[in-house]
Amino acid sequence: MTTAAPSPDPIAAHRPAHTPLRAHQLEIDGRIALVQDWGPAEGLPILAIHTAGQSGAQYRDAARELARLGCRVIVPDLPGHGHSEQPACGPVADLGDYAVFCIRVLTALGVRNPVVAGCSIGGKIALDIAIRMRERIRAVVAMAANAERGRVSVKAMRRELNDVSAPARSERTYWGTRAVVGSAVPEARREIIARMHRREDPGISHSDLIGWGTHDLVDRLHEITAPARLAAGSDDLWVDPDSVRRAAARIPGARFSLLEGIGHYPMEEMDDFAPVLHGWITEALASPPRAGQDDRTQEDH
Repeated sequence: MTTAAPSPDPIAAHRPAHTPLRAHQLEIDGRIALVQDWGPAEGLPILAIHTAGQSGAQYRDAARELARLGCRVIVPDLPGHGHSEQPACGPVADLGDYAVFCIRVLTALGVRNPVVAGCSIGGKIALDIAIRMRERIRAVVAMAANAERGRVSVKAMRRELNDVSAPARSERTYWGTRAVVGSAVPEARREIIARMHRREDPGISHSDLIGWGTHDLVDRLHEITAPARLAAGSDDLWVDPDSVRRAAARIPGARFSLLEGIGHYPMEEMDDFAPVLHGWITEALASPPRAGQDDRTQEDH
């Protein structure tokens, strides 16, 4: 009896066997923060911010491909996530604190004038950083993120902090992630995304979502001076693309992109995410000075 050869892994087939990667352990407020540092040190710096409860591992493919394109991709694990220690005061529930943390990471690494990109809470943090740093960043890309208070019951989330460690929680994360991944994503990729996501710490992710539900940047979006790109997936069950479009409309000269067949995690779902992001950034850096820009939002589909 012969044994059938295993089917080729459609994900592993496109990954190199070995990719060099620098990493930094930074001490920030007495706690260790882990930061991945991809690509040439002299490359265009891109700060990439992950989603609620997750870690920099979400950019494991995108960062490698962007490094091949000559970019330096800086991917921190936010406090309490991945390999970064939790702050002494406990889980963070204010996204503004994460914005300050990211700026301190850039300062510690001597990074000036970066592009800032993020997804979900990472996207809202990216917008916050763009407001704080203004002309000190080159461009901002916010995905799956609006600027309004998130549509979560903050009261319920705080109550559930007392009981989020039940065994069923990881299963809810797994199935919830599968459901929110876009219809254009192959099953093998959908499965690995969901299995990676179920590793999250429920107490940390709940606090992140409280931050999402209380952080409102709407009235400050006009302060963003860097070229901005906001993107949303057509299949995102958690963020209404129209709310992202409204946020883009408040940023002078911003562009909006609707990603067909994509859900809440473009950097994990899209095979071609790195060249798409690189294209957005290249276009942003070629933008004329703000004074001569048309302030109307431009849409790409």
